[in-house]
Amino acid sequence: MDIAQGPMPTDPAGLRRLLHRSRRANVARMSAYRNPLPTVDCFIELEDGRIVLVRRKNPPHGWALPGGFVDEGERLDLAARREALEETGLEVELLEQFFTYSDPARDPRKHTISTVFLARASGEPKGGDDAAEARAFDPDSLPELVFDHGEIVRDVLRYRRTGERRRL
Repeated sequence: MDIAQGPMPTDPAGLRRLLHRSRRANVARMSAYRNPLPTVDCFIELEDGRIVLVRRKNPPHGWALPGGFVDEGERLDLAARREALEETGLEVELLEQFFTYSDPARDPRKHTISTVFLARASGEPKGGDDAAEARAFDPDSLPELVFDHGEIVRDVLRYRRTGERRRL
């Protein structure tokens, strides 16, 4: 019930009933509201300058930056480190939070909002979790990437070359 509908009760019991109905209506509206889902992606650079990518086991298939969904109650930086470890076997050092990508069309499955972290690691990646394979690529020889990850990689490489960040 909208508080603006009908006369406002003046007795305590009537106010409690109105508040209770209002809360129930808000809960019903919120459970029906479809929010974008928070995700993280990691641009991982190895000591020799190669970039770590994963080949996805699940649709959409193809090469991507390591990343995934943020769990409820999880900080973004910890989600980025967890996803990197699960998908590549690498313990990463997060260097900075780079940019947040939010185009509703970035993921064909649903609307996601991805916060991208720049990271470095040592060792050779090994695919795990929902990554069929993890491999390090020379920045000049990258495969085609799914989602908007090609755009993210171009933005990061431009930032590395020029010091200019992506603009809104």
